[in-house]
Amino acid sequence: MPNLLSAVVVGAVVALMPAAPSGAETSLRLSVTHPGGSTSGSRAVTLRCGPPGGEHPESARACLELEGAGGRFEHRPDGRMCTAVHAPVVARAEGRWKGRAVRFQAEYGNDCVMLSRTGTVFAF
Repeated sequence: MPNLLSAVVVGAVVALMPAAPSGAETSLRLSVTHPGGSTSGSRAVTLRCGPPGGEHPESARACLELEGAGGRFEHRPDGRMCTAVHAPVVARAEGRWKGRAVRFQAEYGNDCVMLSRTGTVFAF
């Protein structure tokens, strides 16, 4: 019986602990830029995780995708069909992922290709 009581107490303590130390926050500045041509311009948002928030319209889903990818912004294409229209887009991320400084930048042929490779993270 003492082992059971110890296990319950340890389990309760673990359950009440924060998921990440206070210094291990996630706060990212994400931007999408369309250099040149008629689609020039850029958009930028802040994404915070743990709890999800910031200006990102789907922060909870973006945080889940980043968590599932171990903090990687890019993955294999998701299989969507994209046109071959060349309308370059640059995706950038800078900030902290679980307390670790991160920086990401990649150029894609168009928005569809970018979303196929980055999911919800750059969907704003």
